Amino acid sequence: MLIQKLNHCPEVVAGDGTLLRELLHPDKQAIALRYSLAHAIVPPGQTSIPHSLSTTEVYFILSGVGEMHIDDETQPVEPGDAIYIPPDAKQFIHNPGQEPLVFICMVDPAWRKEDETVY
Repeated sequence: MLIQKLNHCPEVVAGDGTLLRELLHPDKQAIALRYSLAHAIVPPGQTSIPHSLSTTEVYFILSGVGEMHIDDETQPVEPGDAIYIPPDAKQFIHNPGQEPLVFICMVDPAWRKEDETVY
């Protein structure tokens, strides 16, 4: 059985500028998993750096409020929202709120640096 504790996963600044803790990744654990799963935070008033992935990504908002930008569309997001980000879509998320914007990111197939373009 594999249980990852969020507080035991090192926090890093991701390529898009979010504070990220990678929970599950098939390259880092001996698990038969196709996707990667991470916990992300955008501090109040900040915006992730525009980027795209050649893979599919899903965000699930846990707390805070945000503005999700995918290509030419912008929508407000809040806790309980699941956001589908298609492959090769230019994306970023802005936190206009007073508290951290916290969300889960799932990338399928699993995230790889060579699949990401940062603008």
